[in-house]
Amino acid sequence: MITVFGSINMDLIATTDRLPKPGETVAGNGFATAAGGKGANQALAARRAGCVVHMVGAVGKDEFAAPALALLDQAGINLAGVKRVDGPTGTALILVGGDGENMIAVVPGANGTIAAEDADAAIGAMSKGDTLMLQFEVPAPAVERALAAAKVKGVTTVLNLAPLIADAPRLGRLADIVIANETEFERLAGQDNMNPADRETALRRLHGETGQTLIVTLGADGVIAIRDGVVTRAKGLKIEPVDTVGAGDTFCGYFAASLDEGFDFEASLRRAAVAGSLACLKAGAQPSIPLSAEVANKI
Repeated sequence: MITVFGSINMDLIATTDRLPKPGETVAGNGFATAAGGKGANQALAARRAGCVVHMVGAVGKDEFAAPALALLDQAGINLAGVKRVDGPTGTALILVGGDGENMIAVVPGANGTIAAEDADAAIGAMSKGDTLMLQFEVPAPAVERALAAAKVKGVTTVLNLAPLIADAPRLGRLADIVIANETEFERLAGQDNMNPADRETALRRLHGETGQTLIVTLGADGVIAIRDGVVTRAKGLKIEPVDTVGAGDTFCGYFAASLDEGFDFEASLRRAAVAGSLACLKAGAQPSIPLSAEVANKI
């Protein structure tokens, strides 16, 4: 079983021919809303990959709360751990350019109310051998408490170092498995502008220091990882992206679910990379997450 401890948002998405430069206004050509939040996205990805999933988080008492939870509820995710609080549901303001790249500003809203006691409750409901997924769209003290409590209970932790926060290098060392993109990994390693050789050297160094499983997603170049001293690479699909929002969350959810379902490490990476590629072919974070059968047909 997987418990996701994280954010729940509504995404407000505008599309443009190209992304604006600082201080520039560009004309939009489309607008949509979609359920999102890194925690909720990863929960839905894990569920669509085939796992039993519990979501722990918060929404506000506003018009966005119900649609933010709709796809999770429809998928059969346990939402008993989602609290309702005064104030707004979290929102993400997203611009998507004609090449599929994006710019995102996240307003925490209810996600900012997640606290240490919520972490204690989440871990208290888990069993040894379960998997806990976390990100940094809820307050860092709550994430730290959850990581510490999970270690005591024997729960496997998967931490996605996104969005990048100042505490990421320190908190990253508390997880069993860390997933980062290229920029996030550079912060973790304390080294900028890495080339591929630098990245592998840093992976080996950090793994030697911590013993953690470390995974770096590389966009169109796939993924590189290290586990038990062995470096592994996996490729996604060659695609023309429509919208890259949610691709990283899809990777995370599918990876955790694959391990939970008994796939070996290399197969889990490949399955997750393919799922992340497929998520780039549709607009929106949660609507774009593929079903398990779609992924299986592409592997």
